[in-house]
Amino acid sequence: MTEGTVLLAMDFQNGIAGRFAETALMDRVREAVAHARNTGIPVVWVHVALRPGYPELPETSPFMRIASHGDLDETSESTQILDVLGRREDEPLVTKRRVGAFSGSDLAAVLSGLGATNLVLAGVATRGVVLATWRQAADLDFGVTVLSDACADPDEEVHRVLTEKVFSWQSDVLTVADWIAR
Repeated sequence: MTEGTVLLAMDFQNGIAGRFAETALMDRVREAVAHARNTGIPVVWVHVALRPGYPELPETSPFMRIASHGDLDETSESTQILDVLGRREDEPLVTKRRVGAFSGSDLAAVLSGLGATNLVLAGVATRGVVLATWRQAADLDFGVTVLSDACADPDEEVHRVLTEKVFSWQSDVLTVADWIAR
């Protein structure tokens, strides 16, 4: 087991990552999850979900623009983790109320309970949950690895710039194959 390491699988939910369900991205996410499970690395799933009517969001919130484009009601099918990824019931599911995985969630408590010191990030979208979580994790002194090919963004150029130029500033950026080989 890689002591203190946790894999965060973020926003792989029907309403956000559903368009990627039948792509190679999901194969790589499944590979990362399988590797984590096989080596004793906890997998923590993160999704964004809001209460009915979105009382968490004032009308002036920039996040309201994002929320209004999709159904983020916590009871909706759109907020459920994609079936193709095979989330296990014994793997924590963290509900967040904003873009970053730490924002409006109990992720910090879950990570503390798991003894986490290093986070491995996978998620959709690269410019959203991955970027926001990467930034907060670095500020909280976690070691961070971004799995570049287990992340995706609607804009491939944004994904490329973040994974090739930005994330390496304060983290390791690896493919799933390279992470497994380590």
